[in-house]
Amino acid sequence: MAKCRTDCIERPLRIFFETIGHFIGAHPWWFFIAPLILSAGLGSGFYILKDKLSNNIEEKFTPVDGQAKMERKYIQETFPRDESTFSSLRLSTDGTYATFIASNGSNILTAESLQEILDLDFRIRSMAVQFENKSFEYTDICALVNGTCSSNDILDIISYNASNINLVNLTFPWYYSDIGSVPLYVSLGSVKFNKDNSVIENAEAVRLRYYLREDNKTKTDLWLEAFMNLISNESMSNSKVSYATSMSLQREFERCPASIVQLFSITYAIAVTFALTSCWRLDNVRNKVWVGFAGVLSTGLALLTSFGLLLFLDQPFVMTVASCPFMVLGIGIDDTFIMISCWQRTRVHDSVPDRLANTYREAAVSISITTLTDALALFLGYNSPFGSVQAFCLYAGISVGFCYLYTISFLGAFMALSGQWEAENRHWFTCVKIPEDPPPGKSKAFSVCCVGGSFDRVTDKTEIQLASQFLEKFYGPLLTQKWIKACVFVMYVGYLAVSIYGCSTMKEGLDIGNLVLDDSYIISYYNDQKQHFSEYSYNVMVAVKHPIPYWSEEGQKSLNSCIANFENLNYVNSTSAWFLSFQLYANANSLNLNSKQAFQSHLVHFLAFNPIFQQDINLSANNEIPSSRFFIQTLNKTTMKDMLLGLRKTAKQCPIKLLVYHPAFIYFDQYTTIMDTTIQTILVAATLIFIISLFLIPDPFCSIWVTFAMCSVVAGVAGFMALWDVSLDSISMINLVICIGFAVDFSTHITYSYISSSKSDINERAIDALAQLGYPILQGAVSTILGVVVLSLSGSYIFRTFFKIMFLVIIVGLFHGLVFIPVFLTLCGGIWEVGLKKCKQIP
Repeated sequence: MAKCRTDCIERPLRIFFETIGHFIGAHPWWFFIAPLILSAGLGSGFYILKDKLSNNIEEKFTPVDGQAKMERKYIQETFPRDESTFSSLRLSTDGTYATFIASNGSNILTAESLQEILDLDFRIRSMAVQFENKSFEYTDICALVNGTCSSNDILDIISYNASNINLVNLTFPWYYSDIGSVPLYVSLGSVKFNKDNSVIENAEAVRLRYYLREDNKTKTDLWLEAFMNLISNESMSNSKVSYATSMSLQREFERCPASIVQLFSITYAIAVTFALTSCWRLDNVRNKVWVGFAGVLSTGLALLTSFGLLLFLDQPFVMTVASCPFMVLGIGIDDTFIMISCWQRTRVHDSVPDRLANTYREAAVSISITTLTDALALFLGYNSPFGSVQAFCLYAGISVGFCYLYTISFLGAFMALSGQWEAENRHWFTCVKIPEDPPPGKSKAFSVCCVGGSFDRVTDKTEIQLASQFLEKFYGPLLTQKWIKACVFVMYVGYLAVSIYGCSTMKEGLDIGNLVLDDSYIISYYNDQKQHFSEYSYNVMVAVKHPIPYWSEEGQKSLNSCIANFENLNYVNSTSAWFLSFQLYANANSLNLNSKQAFQSHLVHFLAFNPIFQQDINLSANNEIPSSRFFIQTLNKTTMKDMLLGLRKTAKQCPIKLLVYHPAFIYFDQYTTIMDTTIQTILVAATLIFIISLFLIPDPFCSIWVTFAMCSVVAGVAGFMALWDVSLDSISMINLVICIGFAVDFSTHITYSYISSSKSDINERAIDALAQLGYPILQGAVSTILGVVVLSLSGSYIFRTFFKIMFLVIIVGLFHGLVFIPVFLTLCGGIWEVGLKKCKQIP
């Protein structure tokens, strides 16, 4: 085939690998034993695995430098927590707490149902927990308000007497009493009330919370454990109970890695079985069963070495890294099949070093391209702002590198040893020399079991497998028919349309409930919370970050303008603020607040009667107010992303310098980065992959198609991922990064084989490429799918998502490699030939 002069790197690289292959073929034992020793040494790093586990959800699954984390630091420094006057509204974190939801399908505000809740509440408060040979109760560690434990409003309203529910007219969402207004939307869920007077008619759920001090973590953890044990063994006749604690999510998340160990064992067994089965040959000498097994072993050694090395280098091991072996196993087996395919096309009577040299000459460049693109995509993903993605990409990238090195060394050495057995015509299992042809008088059973070593005596090559014959004689010629090409083109247009539609429906963000196993008790709590308490969302802090004249008309006008802007948002319900309460206090007492001196003087008296507001004002020594805060109640009328961005935008537009914050914003910050980071990674990867393929594939035409295939596969996977109910989050982003590498693999093998073909006709080159590498590609795809299919049975969203996206990557990539790309190469090949002819004329 005529070529433009773009093989200045590819050609010497082929020669280099040919030399390496010849050397390994001449000295196989060196390259067989050295990886075993290296793996044994570095693999010992697994002994320190427990010390390197790092599964903190906030640290690893939220943006490392998220804006909300900086905002939280400001809140904590400016408005320090007052342990003597606890307020859940003013927490800068989720706090330390235990909670339960009691619900039924009708009305829980009955004397019978409330009595059961009160009995449970009593048992929780009086529960004795042992610590250092002493017992303590809730009252010993509870969060305090004016010297007593913080309480639950609904129980205070009925004075801890269930029969009082019939004497009280509860109003929703606020209940007003002599002691102030109470937000009942926090305690009561699925409420029906009279629209005229807001009196509650019934409610289906009651939620109680028990907040604890944070001065002794050991004691609080023991109490929370006792709480969970108590609730898990409780049963109510009138209600069902779901529960959670502040440590539940983290504890349940840490259960996930253990659930995957058994699945990986099954996966490895399946991979070994498939490798042995697909490498089986009827020929007792040229059987490649042991080479297939060596390929799986090589991948295992690469994982052992890379993981151990990184553990020794003090790299944290995040749970997402547990998905890495499933991916690397597929890559390693795919490379094994490519190597075996190229070995079988060498001349039987050549020496083993020459056969391995020719194998490396044909296979090593193709494998190098796919390895380089896989590793490149992963290392690009390391720039992600999520610690979980960074850890995965680092472990996976290093593993892919070692997998490549072990394929070249360990697997190549084993192929050379296997080649020596072939040269001596030894049986693949018994290693005994056997005849090529059955001796006269021997039975058919003897011929099947004890005869082998046949080959094509005309070409001096191993006989072509049935699968490759099918691709060469039937599938390839059929695919290159004009009407089939037209059908493939229409199919691709349909594929692209569905992909684009899917991308337009993609959701963003990680639901933290997806981080735990499906059988976790907190799933029930999250479901009840979503069902009964979803109308009202977060009570968001708004911090005024610089001093303003609160007493002047100008200052009040600016504040009122900002509050009005917030309340004009359809998902903001109300505002509560110390300065609004102060104004009401002043009006009730006929106080004049129009001067700075009067404002400061009356403020001191106001705070004495309302000490809770002291936590909202940062007072200086001379009673100046450098900063303060107020609160806005939001509703569930929009997505979390739109709410977060909308509140921040509104705060930025205010003439006063404001900051909006809620502890949940730490997790919502992913919405501000995940899409941009993913798109940026894909675009940079596409550019670099085009440059790499341009240098390593000796034809710019094919480099363009490799890059096109990558973009097409990623678009398809993203679209079908969204249609399969998978959101774009830090988990799926990992898989899309993997997708970038895998998207190149199949298309690279086909395009490289196409451009390397000696055929002159474009259709014949496509057929030749399919005949040579179509079956290894199919083997690699099936092995990868088998490697991840068991993850579909996982009880973890993380690993099920990995399965879904890997399944899509392989199926979509396989269609591109075996259907779309061969057809597109032939469709555009005629046009390219004209350019090639002109290129040949260049002196």
